Amino acid sequence: MSRILILIPARMAATRLPGKPMVDIAGEPMIVHVWRRAIAAKAGRVVVATDSEEIVSAVTRVGGEALMTRPDHASGSDRIFEAVERVDPKAEASLVVNLQGDLPTLEPPLIQACLDPLATAGVDIATLAAEIREPEERTNPNVVKVVGTPLSARRLRALYFTRSTAPSGEGPLYHHIGIYAYRREALARFVGLRSSTLERREKLEQLRALEAGMRIDVEIVDTVPLGVDTPADLERARRLIGSVNPPAR
Repeated sequence: MSRILILIPARMAATRLPGKPMVDIAGEPMIVHVWRRAIAAKAGRVVVATDSEEIVSAVTRVGGEALMTRPDHASGSDRIFEAVERVDPKAEASLVVNLQGDLPTLEPPLIQACLDPLATAGVDIATLAAEIREPEERTNPNVVKVVGTPLSARRLRALYFTRSTAPSGEGPLYHHIGIYAYRREALARFVGLRSSTLERREKLEQLRALEAGMRIDVEIVDTVPLGVDTPADLERARRLIGSVNPPAR
């Protein structure tokens, strides 16, 4: 565990759901729910990286670790790289997980599943996907698909990520889940790369790594955690978490 850092980037500016990390779900801010699930994974040290004192206070109030980072980062990847360099200046951690701060229903074992491909030499970055079961998701541009060559029944080597329906023909499509695990040196290389052509076109930063020749392996899992991006997502998360942990009376 000492060689793994789990970083949760969180910022208050969100177009569709302003103040998203601090929205209340079953009596606690969403960022606290995500932090608790990361702790429950027992995979490594967990740190929230943010540009908001309010988020720092919410996390430290429940015994968590949080760090103020620069407010001008272009992406969560840039934010976690700053955090990694500051919380682990001696580079004792060799693996870094980038866990989105809007996944309050995340199943903790998914964090370890994301780390598993890094046990294979030559893999720079690991991530997750689940087979698409709902027909409407096949054509939904908000459902990012990963196209990959199978390495086993539960793993792909990523060839491309897209918002389009791909690949064509018979066979499964896979819904990409935006959790990443990096070798530390791969994260340093990635954030040092310039934005790439396909990244800008698809608005998917993982394409920057593929265009630079970095290897991304994908672990296939059975469930997609709910990402909270809209008021409707928030209400669904409240129902899901409230049904599991009803508020005390």
